[in-house]
Amino acid sequence: MTETPSYLTTTAESYDAVAVIYAEFVQGQLDRQPLDRAALAAFAEFVRTGDAGTSVAELGCGPGHMTVHLRELGLDAFGIDLSPEMIKLAREAYPDLRFEVGSMEALDLADGELDGILSWYSVIHTPPQELPPYFAEFHRVLAPGGHLLLGFFESEGGPVAAFDHKVTPAYRWPIDDLAELAYKAGFVEVGRMLREPQEGERFRQGRLLMRKQ
Repeated sequence: MTETPSYLTTTAESYDAVAVIYAEFVQGQLDRQPLDRAALAAFAEFVRTGDAGTSVAELGCGPGHMTVHLRELGLDAFGIDLSPEMIKLAREAYPDLRFEVGSMEALDLADGELDGILSWYSVIHTPPQELPPYFAEFHRVLAPGGHLLLGFFESEGGPVAAFDHKVTPAYRWPIDDLAELAYKAGFVEVGRMLREPQEGERFRQGRLLMRKQ
């Protein structure tokens, strides 16, 4: 049996410990972010107008608020998260939606099962050297032509940089480097967005929309 990497255990335990506070913190945040809503709307439109279906997984779904938003955008969305406490809160808040405990590096999904993946600040806690297998797993579970939307903290012209995230250590990525990792895994870039930090935010925010070749 493969031993769970220590950073995954740390991430799960850290989010378990703050699950209720975190759920309260993110509630309503999307209402104040028109550019983020625009990126999500574009992702949803690409998925809906594709050649396949609208099955989308939010990987690292937390308390489920973004999964609900994807449903409101017309996608057959469900959520997966490493933290059992986060999944418990999501199921309690949205009992009509599907939420599962799982890890992004080994998804319990069939090859080509999904038409889209939302990874919204869910790869930020992965050490840089461990990230390529995640993109390989995203590629495996997406159908040909499926789309991947990444949300992350951008390094503002610098290299990959660790920082003191309030929950557990995390990394800021140059948008070009993250796009290159996805390209090596078999994705092509559809579009990108950078937005400057707003009140209460420390760093520039990045969004990458990719398509499986």
